[in-house]
Parts: sequence; C-alpha cells; structure tokens
Amino acid sequence: MTDLRARVPSPAGARARLVDLGYAAGWQAVQRLPEPVARGAFDAGGRLAAGREGRGVRQLRANLRVATGGRLPEDELGDLTTRALRSYARYWQEAFRLPRLPAARIVGGTVHSGLEHLERARDAGRGVVIALPHSGNWDAAGVWLVDWLGGPFTTVAERLQPESLYRRFLEYRESLGIRVLPLTGGARPTSAVLREELSAGGFTCLLVDRDLGPGGVAVDFFSRPTTMPAGPALLAAQTGAALHPAVCRFTDRGWEFAVRPEVRVDGPGRLRDRVAAGMQGVADAFTADLAVRPEDWHVLGRIWADVPPDPPAGERH
Repeated sequence: MTDLRARVPSPAGARARLVDLGYAAGWQAVQRLPEPVARGAFDAGGRLAAGREGRGVRQLRANLRVATGGRLPEDELGDLTTRALRSYARYWQEAFRLPRLPAARIVGGTVHSGLEHLERARDAGRGVVIALPHSGNWDAAGVWLVDWLGGPFTTVAERLQPESLYRRFLEYRESLGIRVLPLTGGARPTSAVLREELSAGGFTCLLVDRDLGPGGVAVDFFSRPTTMPAGPALLAAQTGAALHPAVCRFTDRGWEFAVRPEVRVDGPGRLRDRVAAGMQGVADAFTADLAVRPEDWHVLGRIWADVPPDPPAGERH
C-alpha cells in the first residue's frame, strides 16, 4: 500500500509554505504598485496594526516607555507607538521595493555622519565591525555602504523557516550587494569566516540589540539590565578590527546613517572583561542615538526580562 502520509504536508509545513508564498506575492505586488500608492497602503497598515494592539505592538509600546525614560504621558506614548508602527511599515514597504530602486537614488538620498571614523580604520588597513540596532532602514544603509566601499561587505542573518523564505531574503540582500552568512547551519562556522575577513581588512555589519543566542554578555541598556551578543566586541578583539556603533534613521525624503567613534577593546585585561566593556560601550551609544528618534526603533520583541508587553488598552490604568 502507498503511505499517503508521506504525501500530505504537515500543518506546520503548510503554514510555512503559505508564509513563503505570501512574501513572494507581496514582493511582486508591491514592486508593481506606484510608489505613492505603496507608501500610502503600508502607512495605513501601520496605523491599523497600532489600533489592533497585538502582543508585538504592546511589547513595542513597553519598550518605547523604557527608551523614553518613562516620562511620556500615556496618550503621548500611544502616539509614539503609532509613529513607530508607521516607521516599521515604511521599512517593509521599502524592503519590498528596494531591489528596484536605483542605487544612485539611495546613495543620493542618504545623509551620513561620522564617516571619518570608517575612513581612519580603512586607511590603516584595519577591518571594521559596525554594530547596529534594528532602527530605520539598515538595508538602505547597506546599499550606501556598498557604494562607499566599492564592493560588498558581510553580514549575518537568522536562518528563517521555511528554508525557501530564508533563501528569498538571502537573494534579496545579495541583490543589494551584501554578502550574507547564516547565523547557524553554514558550511563553515560563521565566526571563523568573519575572523578571516576582518583580519584581511574587511567590513561586517551586525544587528545586535536583540540577543538571539545563549552566549550574550550583560549590559545596561537604557539603564536596565539585559544581554547583547558578544560577537561584535569579540571579533574586534580577536582580529584588531575597529568596533563602531552606528544607527540608521529615516528622514522625510530618505535615510540617515550615523557612525560613532570606535569602542576600544584592546589593551590590558582579560578578553572576557574587554568584550563585556566593549558591548557596554555599544549599548551606551545605542541608548544615546535611539533617543534622538525613538519611533524608528523597530523592536517588537522582549528586550528586558522585567519589561513584559503592556496590557491591552482596556486593562491599562
């Protein structure tokens, strides 16, 4: 007899396939829309998501309360959360359309600061680790950086499920000129590849405001304890690369990419202590920069153990 179970996809597999198909359809549809129409539709979607107050939105609201020092009245915090959801929607609208946008438009529409820090490291033949939070449009910043470098840089991406969806995002970022290594499951350990590239003077960009693994280091972030991945500081300490925090923000007409001075991880002391101090320096830079425009910080997940999602509106006092 034929085992029909082998032909029937599991519910989880079917859902994953639907997610992948949804992304594929969205990518094609949004790229075909006139840009003002796509922008308006995603902006409306951000407002709608804010009004529905799902768990991720309520976690974002709680995160933004911490990021603004708890100083905002609840109605102003609600307005900020809505702006943050609209900013997040703008990121996704641009992500779907970015492969069709000329690089010259992205480069011309990007304002930057702190470029002298990257120039100093590059002129000295040093590798560079750029540590970023999930803020603004980091893919657009990647297009700008590829243009400035005159070639690709390397980043690391979480391995999404299903594999077809991960491949889709991989191809998307590679189409922008960004080399992507998987966080797990690569042909070689990702850390080994990054060490080689940094030792040879390469550049890598790492998103580090969420700790996705067990090896994080303790930091104070917005004056609250949490953990961040040790990778950026560890790589810099092991290879002599320069560690630079940076932040991406939106502007009315384009994008902003701000690079901060080097966080030193060399010198005396144990490697463990230098790495911890380095990541605290990154957290301090993020705290200062994200406060400038907190609505562009797109973190709908839990950052601090003692900061759960806000309760629904009807249960808030």
